[in-house]
Amino acid sequence: MARNVLEMSINGEEPPRAYVVEDCAFGGAVDCDSSAGEIPVIDVGVFLPSSAAPEAEVLDSELRKLRSALAKHGCFQAIGHGVSSSLIDKIREVGREFFELAEEEKAKYCPSGEHKFEGYGNDIVVSEKQVLDWNYRLFLRVLPHDSINLNFWPPTPNDFRETLHEYVNNIKFVMEVLYKAIAKSLNIEEDSFLSQFGDRSPMNARFNFYPPCSRPDLVLGVKAHTDGSGLTVLLQDKEMEGLQVFVDEKWVKVPVLPHALVVNVGDQLQIMSNGILKSPLHRAVTNSERMRISLAMFHIPELEREIGPLDGLVDEETPKKYKTIKNYGAINYECYQKGIVPLDTLKI
Repeated sequence: MARNVLEMSINGEEPPRAYVVEDCAFGGAVDCDSSAGEIPVIDVGVFLPSSAAPEAEVLDSELRKLRSALAKHGCFQAIGHGVSSSLIDKIREVGREFFELAEEEKAKYCPSGEHKFEGYGNDIVVSEKQVLDWNYRLFLRVLPHDSINLNFWPPTPNDFRETLHEYVNNIKFVMEVLYKAIAKSLNIEEDSFLSQFGDRSPMNARFNFYPPCSRPDLVLGVKAHTDGSGLTVLLQDKEMEGLQVFVDEKWVKVPVLPHALVVNVGDQLQIMSNGILKSPLHRAVTNSERMRISLAMFHIPELEREIGPLDGLVDEETPKKYKTIKNYGAINYECYQKGIVPLDTLKI
């Protein structure tokens, strides 16, 4: 594990050089344009199955808004998603309680052996030039159920496992609804995206803990990257901002809406959509005042499934833009740590 970030935070130490962002093509750690526009907010309740179907005009309007948001920003804030406020508050609470445990207790869940990506810790160092992130993570496989390794699921706090299971089931449902809505917004069959993932498509959860940092002008909580997922659903901290998205060559803050879910396109959905949908570059900034937590849920295709641009989105005028690929996540992670744009390696 890298040098103890929490100790450096508590002591107010100057961050080591390995954490300092230098020569970044996307601007410095504090570059952000408050006038660059807002991240769209979409009421996804109109897409949920219900006995009271929305009027066609309302549904068409929201589908157009959805397509526009994902084509330009690559993300939106989802409200009306059906996940209860009490469950959202509870999953934040158990995440916070885990990170408040003594370091020797949390260390029981550090990666080991072949499970190098699961568990508690900091960045895995894959490059000498790698800039380290100012955070701790608890990374867990959550689907399919028989892939779960409970050795990494802390039994403390007492209701951690039960709460996470319930939250996963809720987010899985929301994601399925969104994949269908996105397909409809592109005028293709509603199961077009879902059918690419397979019946045993994995989902991973990553709890993020960001301690205060003495130099937020130099250090990032998570450096700029795109996600290797199909969709990512992020639950932000209830009070503290930190997420920023790169839109029109500018960093834009994603404001805190306490019970909203931030939904963003991952690289694999950009590939499947033949570049119509945008996998947004995003990052997490640090602050010197308060700790912050978040929870990201990543959905990916089965690792052995070959994915590529959908036939319904390819024609003579719009030929395939990307190669077909298996296990894209491995490529994404390696490129991310080396500062390479992974999608560029797959362009035709």
